Amino acid sequence: MATSLGFLSLLVLVTSTGCEDAASAQENVSPITNVTLDPRKKMLAWACRRTVSQQECTIDTPPDYSAWQTPQVSADGTYFCVFPNAVLHRGANLTVNATANGDAFKHELAFENAGPEGSAAVGFSCLIYSLHFMNCSWEPGPAAPADVRYRLFTWTDPREDEVECPYYVVDADGVRVGCHFDKLAPPNQTDYFFLVNGTSEQTAVQFVDFKPLQAMRMEKYGPPANITIQYNGSCHLIQWDNPETRFEIASHMLCYELEIQSEGSSARRDRVSQRGDDRNAYVVPGPAAGAQSTFRARVKHKYGRPGTWSTWSPTLRFGVPEQGFGGPGVVQASLAVSFAALLTTALMLLCARFSLRRKLFPPVPQVKTELGGSLMPGLQVSWDKDSLPPGWEESEDILTVEDTPSGARGQAEPERPASAVDDPENTGPERRACEEKEVPA
Repeated sequence: MATSLGFLSLLVLVTSTGCEDAASAQENVSPITNVTLDPRKKMLAWACRRTVSQQECTIDTPPDYSAWQTPQVSADGTYFCVFPNAVLHRGANLTVNATANGDAFKHELAFENAGPEGSAAVGFSCLIYSLHFMNCSWEPGPAAPADVRYRLFTWTDPREDEVECPYYVVDADGVRVGCHFDKLAPPNQTDYFFLVNGTSEQTAVQFVDFKPLQAMRMEKYGPPANITIQYNGSCHLIQWDNPETRFEIASHMLCYELEIQSEGSSARRDRVSQRGDDRNAYVVPGPAAGAQSTFRARVKHKYGRPGTWSTWSPTLRFGVPEQGFGGPGVVQASLAVSFAALLTTALMLLCARFSLRRKLFPPVPQVKTELGGSLMPGLQVSWDKDSLPPGWEESEDILTVEDTPSGARGQAEPERPASAVDDPENTGPERRACEEKEVPA
C-alpha cells in the first residue's frame, strides 16, 4: 500500500514538471508570425499568436532611407505598417519588434527585387496638362529582354485599389514606352503613386517604384492670359492674369519668366523671373523700350520640374509713340478738336434755322458810296473868273408864263439852278438875272 502511494506521488511530480517545461518552451517562441510585404501598397503585415504588450516596425532601404512606425490593427486582428515614402525596387530590410510577458522578440524580413539588374523601366516621368489629362513616359531598361511587356499602375491612396494604364504608347519595336490618361479622377488628393513592372517569357523583370509625386509639381499650365500693355507717357505697364490650375494654389507659388526684346537688335535681353501675385504687373521705362519692342511670358509652379514650363504667350509689340503722331495727349487733343468742330457746326445749323445768326452776329455798317464820293477831293483846275471852268456849261433859265387872275399881285419866280446852293445869300449874278426877267401878269 505504501509502495503504491509512493509511485502515485512520483507520477504526479513528473507530470507537473512536464507541464511546466511545455509552458516555458511556449513562452520562448516569438509571438510574431505570418510576416508579409505588399510592394505595391508598401505595406508590412503580420499576426500575433498571443497577447503582446508593445510593438513597432521599421524599414531601411538603400541608400540612406530609414523609418519606423507604431503598427495599426486591422478588422481581422492582424497588424500592419505602411511606408508610403519608401522606395522598394532597390531592396529593403524590414523589422517587427514585439514584447510579450516582459520578453522582447524580433522578426526580420529581407526583400529583394526579383529579376536581372537593369531590366526595369528607366527615365520615368509624368505630366498633367489641360487640367484633366496626364501623359507618362519611360524607356526600356538596358538589360530588358526583347519581349518585355511593361505595365503601369497608379493610385492616390494606399488603401485604395490601383488603376492600370488605359491607353499604352508603344515604340517602333512594339514595346510599351508610355501611357495616356484621358480623364483623371477629381483632384481630391495631391499625391500620385506609380509603379511600373514587367513580364517576359525569357526571364523575370524587375519593377520600379517611386516616392509619391506631388500633382501640383507635375502640372503644366497654360500660358499667361489677358496680357495688356498700357503707355502713360513715361513708362509701359504690362499686366496679365494667372493661369487656370487643376489644384487650388496660392498666387505666390507661381513663377513667371518674362522676355523683352528690342526689334532690330541682335542682342537678346536677359529673361526676368518674377513671383506670381493676385494681379501681375511689370513696368518697363519708356526709354528702355525703344521705338519698338516685343514681350512674351511663360509660367510654372515654383517647385515644378523644368519640363513643366508652359508654352510662351503670343508675342505682343509695344514702344514709345512718335512725337506729334501718337500717344494719349495727341489722341485727346484730336478728340477735343473734333468735338469743337462738331459743336460749331451744330450751332451754325441752329442759327440758320431759327434766324439767330443776325441777332447773335449783327452786320457791321459799311460806308455808303455817295458819302464816300462826297468826301473824295474833286478835280482841281485853274480857271478865269469871267469864264466857266472847262467842261462846264452855262445853265439856261427857263421861264414859264401863265395866265393868272387879275387880282393876283404875286409874281412868278423861276426855278433856281442847282448851282444856287453855292450862294446862300442869293446875291449872285443868277439871282439878279432872274429879277430882270420878271414879266408883269
